[in-house]
Amino acid sequence: MNAIVIPASPILQSQAALRQPTNLSAPIEKNATDNESSAEPRELGAAEEARSSNPAAKSYTAEEQQKISELAARDREVRAHEAAHASVGGIYAGAPSYNFARGPDGKNYAVSGEVSIDVSPVAGNPQATIDKAQIVRRAALAPAQPSLQDRAVASAAIALEQSARQELQMQNNSREASPTNSESKLATFTYIAQAPSSEPGSMVNELV
Repeated sequence: MNAIVIPASPILQSQAALRQPTNLSAPIEKNATDNESSAEPRELGAAEEARSSNPAAKSYTAEEQQKISELAARDREVRAHEAAHASVGGIYAGAPSYNFARGPDGKNYAVSGEVSIDVSPVAGNPQATIDKAQIVRRAALAPAQPSLQDRAVASAAIALEQSARQELQMQNNSREASPTNSESKLATFTYIAQAPSSEPGSMVNELV
């Protein structure tokens, strides 16, 4: 089985450094009762711990925010691109696989991907090969913006279809040159039935 990998166009990714959250806790006034003063530090400590453990609560520089937005957009684009290949390719396409980059927020974003697709002919069945080649071509061009590799796969599918059509035509020509027994019998029956009448007084059996 021949398989061609259809990748999405790669993108250079740079890793931005995480910015540590700013300590927003303020000095605590000790003019309340012992219970109140002992409770407030615990509450502030819990809030600070929750803030540090929740990436969404962290603050980022403008550059980091832009990087996160770019990675998120790229992730959506790559996943949609590969999903289109896999969906249209059906049984001839493999499952998408991805390469990831970690963003400033600690999340992994898909930045490139690929889908393998079978472009081998169906042995002994040129019509099935034609049908398969057409599916492969549609799968290669399914994304909104096919890559150069996608277009190369589509060209390979077109060549496969043309080769299968030539094979199918050869098979059809071979059948026409070698009529079946039933066709030979039909021709014989027609000839006898249309034979000229014999001499008067003789008997002719007509095969209808």
